[in-house]
Amino acid sequence: MMAVTSACKDGGMKMQMDNGKYVRYTPEQVEALERLYHECPKPSSMRRQQLIRECPILSNIEPKQIKVWFQNRRCREKQRKEASRLQTVNRKLTAMNKLLMEENDRLQKQVSQLVYENSYFRQQTQNTNLATTDTSCESVVTSGQHHLTPQHPPRDASPAGLLSIAEETLAEFLSKATGTAVEWVQMPGMKPGPDSIGIVAISHGCTGVAARACGLVGLEPTRVAEILKDRPSWFRNCRSVDVLNVLSTGNGGTIELLYMQLYAPTTLAPARDFWLLRYTSVLEDGSLVVCERSLNNTQNGPSMPPVQNFVRAEMLPSGYLIRPCEGGGSIIHIVDHMDLEPWSVPEVLRPLYESSTLLAQKTTMAALRNLRQISQEVSQPNAAGWGRRPAALRALSQRLSKGFNEAVNGFTDEGWSILESDGVDDVTLLVNSSPGKMMGANLYANGVPSMSNAVLCAKASMLLQNVPPAILLRFLREHRSEWADRSIDAYSAAAIKPGPCGLLGSRAGNFGDQVIHPLAHTIEHEEFMEVIKIENMGHYREDMIMPAADIFLLQLCSGVDENSVGTCAELVFAPIDASFSDDGPILPSGFRIIPLDSRMDAPSPNRTLDLASALEVGPAGSRASGDNAGQSGNTKSVMTIAFQFAFEIHLQDNVASMARQYVRSIIASVQRVALALSPSRFGSNSGFRPPPGTPEAQTLAGWICQSYRCYLGEDLLKSEGSESILKSLWHHSDAILCCSLKALPVFTFANQAGLDMLETTLVALQDITLEKIFDDNGRKTLFSEFPQIMQQGFMCLQGGICMSSMGRPISYERAVAWKVLNEEETAHCICFMFINWSFV
Repeated sequence: MMAVTSACKDGGMKMQMDNGKYVRYTPEQVEALERLYHECPKPSSMRRQQLIRECPILSNIEPKQIKVWFQNRRCREKQRKEASRLQTVNRKLTAMNKLLMEENDRLQKQVSQLVYENSYFRQQTQNTNLATTDTSCESVVTSGQHHLTPQHPPRDASPAGLLSIAEETLAEFLSKATGTAVEWVQMPGMKPGPDSIGIVAISHGCTGVAARACGLVGLEPTRVAEILKDRPSWFRNCRSVDVLNVLSTGNGGTIELLYMQLYAPTTLAPARDFWLLRYTSVLEDGSLVVCERSLNNTQNGPSMPPVQNFVRAEMLPSGYLIRPCEGGGSIIHIVDHMDLEPWSVPEVLRPLYESSTLLAQKTTMAALRNLRQISQEVSQPNAAGWGRRPAALRALSQRLSKGFNEAVNGFTDEGWSILESDGVDDVTLLVNSSPGKMMGANLYANGVPSMSNAVLCAKASMLLQNVPPAILLRFLREHRSEWADRSIDAYSAAAIKPGPCGLLGSRAGNFGDQVIHPLAHTIEHEEFMEVIKIENMGHYREDMIMPAADIFLLQLCSGVDENSVGTCAELVFAPIDASFSDDGPILPSGFRIIPLDSRMDAPSPNRTLDLASALEVGPAGSRASGDNAGQSGNTKSVMTIAFQFAFEIHLQDNVASMARQYVRSIIASVQRVALALSPSRFGSNSGFRPPPGTPEAQTLAGWICQSYRCYLGEDLLKSEGSESILKSLWHHSDAILCCSLKALPVFTFANQAGLDMLETTLVALQDITLEKIFDDNGRKTLFSEFPQIMQQGFMCLQGGICMSSMGRPISYERAVAWKVLNEEETAHCICFMFINWSFV
């Protein structure tokens, strides 16, 4: 058979035969092959033979030759993509190097300034005793300085006064963006690199809160400025920006007077608003600058009266410095500097308004991420999910977030009004019957169609202790059945599509499991959108008609990365119809969890939540070590819950009662889950309390090791010092778990490996039964052999499969079970050790 070879660098027009000669493909042949390649880059042998039959121009080519052509074509495509990727990385590295050099220059200037100030103060100290009453020299200097200082231009509402304020704002902004006006420190957890969002820093010791970011985006400067000036399109906390006046300056710049409103992140604090001057200009080096600052009485500029339900905050000189980048794109410097008036909120919430880290995450980094997302959409316009373009999905996520913020804030100018309380102020109810909220979706009551003409919102905020927001939010997302009432989900879904639905408040119904749609789409870093399908098997009753129909939820999730410092975690969802359109009606509900740790702006060592590093265990009990007690024992976060329901206005009382009861049940479920997910620690400062009648952990550890030696004739631990038994047991590589001697055994203790295997905590462990972790075969084997454990004291089990509390299968090589005896030689519990376990 003739041998055929070809080089990857070949352009596809020729192939090499074994006699050394090249046979060229005709343009028609290449066109036919390219057409098939775009349809199927890797055709099967049958498909290649079919191609030869369908295209007569390929009839003189052997199937093996066509196979080689496709191999070479894939090789060239791979090389092209790799070359493009390397060019992009090289461009990013070049730009990043430029940014780092600028940052280095800034730091050198800062060092020089500090050295000068240090020298000056040292000289002043040395000359203190030499001071005289002769001030002639001082008079001369003062006179000279006065002569060199130009007279201040007018500062009022006139064009000249506004230009004076604008130029001053520009100078102060540039001194923060590229100078030393603010002492910047690297934001915890942020490391620059080609794949990073950029160089992010937060302020240290300045007025208010401030953040700065430098990065590279693949958009031209004018496009970058256009996007950033449209703040509501990318800043989720921005409710509106109204441009009240526009002035052109003689230098080609533009001055705008803006009124901006920001949403409040919780129900416990009022929203913020700003009265701003924005100045857009071009520098001599071609850089584009957009800078802003608040206008206040000290500047004698135009004023804006206070607005009801808003606290007037101050924006100190901030903005964007946008430089064109060689090879395309832009290098951007972002500075956000605000005084959010923390005095106006409860003391427990003040860290939200005093944290530069939160400002960086919610505002500064959000701007960079949005720019990078749009740049990616421009380069890959068809890379999206659900048949929608990326811009449409991004707009959809913005609608979800905005709808949730509207529900949390409940502004009166949007038509919201508060309903009377039932005497307990834990849940706030609001109703909105304005035309803007009328969805016009078909509802059915007892089979008679009607129109929903109002929306009710039930909202509340609660303080959480000692539970990481990311872990709690992930649990709420993955275990919806633990807190949600699916009959209410079914009603909410029916409210936005034609079809019969039941009366409110019913708890009956037969529902299947939650299914997450595989086409989850990442909107931006650490944020993704997905479709949830909840299978409804249908239910019929005299007072309720709920046919079998799947429930679909559009869901937005963010902040699930446990390694992010001070990250706000959100889970927002809305019922949708299966044929949902981009402009379809949505009523978002969900959860927002914001950390309240006031120390998250300062770099801190990694927290360790395991038993041994968090505790020093002694004979008299246990005590928490000082460092960890301060860091993990006092962590707080605030969770805000808001749920919206469409309804007919004459059913308002019924809906209000249902909504209030539903949100209270959710609060109770969240509190139970939060307690179970809190870091597991023994001691007086921990949330763990052993059940009544159980021994201290140190005593139990001794019983476990002593019984193991008694029944199996060897030591469980390598060393058993009086104060290290519990610590050694906790760090044992195999999973060790104890269960009670009851008709339905439940777990009472586990070491770290055991908790990891079951994917639970010491608190939640006590709700897991022994039979729950085994399948049917495992349970049969266990119960048939259980009497052997009680008679001879131990039993060895062959390897098999068990399940974690999250339902994940776990394989183990073998297991050992033994009876744990107390000091009176009576059985206290059964201990299991799973050896060499791993998730399947």
